[in-house]
Amino acid sequence: MSSTKPPNENAPPTGRQPGLKSVQTTLLFRAVNPELFIRPNKAVMAFGLVAVSLCVAYLGYLHATAENHKDLSEAIDPEGSRHIRKKTSKWD
Repeated sequence: MSSTKPPNENAPPTGRQPGLKSVQTTLLFRAVNPELFIRPNKAVMAFGLVAVSLCVAYLGYLHATAENHKDLSEAIDPEGSRHIRKKTSKWD
């Protein structure tokens, strides 16, 4: 019986690293494409997801409040005071 271990089929070949880490690149290429060389950071991804979600929620809030205010108009009575009232048609 031989005591040699069989090679792991999932392991990368010795002397090479997977991805672009082993390829010779310029500093400009690394500066323009950092996502190829930086490993993912889950804390930054979670913060980004929360920030984008809050932005979308705020835009939804602005859209909802604009819908409520679109039927309002400002009216000035004969004494000069201003009143906000709902728009009405002369036909109503």
